[in-house]
Amino acid sequence: LGLDKILSAQHPRSEPEEHDEHLFIVIHQVYELWFKQLLHELDHLHALLVDGFTDRSGAVLNRMLKIMKTIVAQIDVLETMTPLDFLSFRSFLEDASGFQSVQFRETEFALGYKRRNIVDALEGTPGWERLAVRYEAPSLWDAFLELLIGAGYDVEPRPDVTQPVQPNPAVQDVLLDMYRNNVRLRRVAENLLDLDEGLQEWRYRHVKMVERTIGRKPGTGGSEGTAYLRTTLNPAFPDLWEIRSRL
Repeated sequence: LGLDKILSAQHPRSEPEEHDEHLFIVIHQVYELWFKQLLHELDHLHALLVDGFTDRSGAVLNRMLKIMKTIVAQIDVLETMTPLDFLSFRSFLEDASGFQSVQFRETEFALGYKRRNIVDALEGTPGWERLAVRYEAPSLWDAFLELLIGAGYDVEPRPDVTQPVQPNPAVQDVLLDMYRNNVRLRRVAENLLDLDEGLQEWRYRHVKMVERTIGRKPGTGGSEGTAYLRTTLNPAFPDLWEIRSRL
């Protein structure tokens, strides 16, 4: 398990050491481990969808949903830290920010929520090369479109996979037909919607946790804090949400 490395990887910077800094470090290290596992599952799921293995993809999606529930629940632990507890060591974070989590950005890109400015902002940081590859690669939504095409549905692949997924009325028409007539693919779509909802739930809880801890202050690293975080509350698979009012 490499426990010698894992358990010796916590290095508080405050002096004398502030008690809650250790919790802050451990929580974020655990998040990074879960992001690594999510990316591992996402890559596997992508391949399964392209190859048409819908039953096996359902099992992978279910595992990912459980992971999402786990990372949302971790916020409960982080919220045991009061604003004054956080302020006791916040200055030692300097320009560090959650914005710099390359693995979380990889997760966003793998789902289809891509932004060129994120790639540019993180250029040169550890893991940036992986992020650049994710930016150029087809997303999970593109894999789902390939699944629909393989099942005989008249849907076009996205012409530019580096762009964020946008609502597409033509795709929505196909999805409506699929929902009404193909139980197997509908189950996959609903699992994807569950995953999307889980990600949005994490984002919302994260916003409220930050708001509870620092209010409307600027975020670490000079970000706009909660004002910026609220702009990220967008669905990864907008077409799956749009069709709800047409079913």
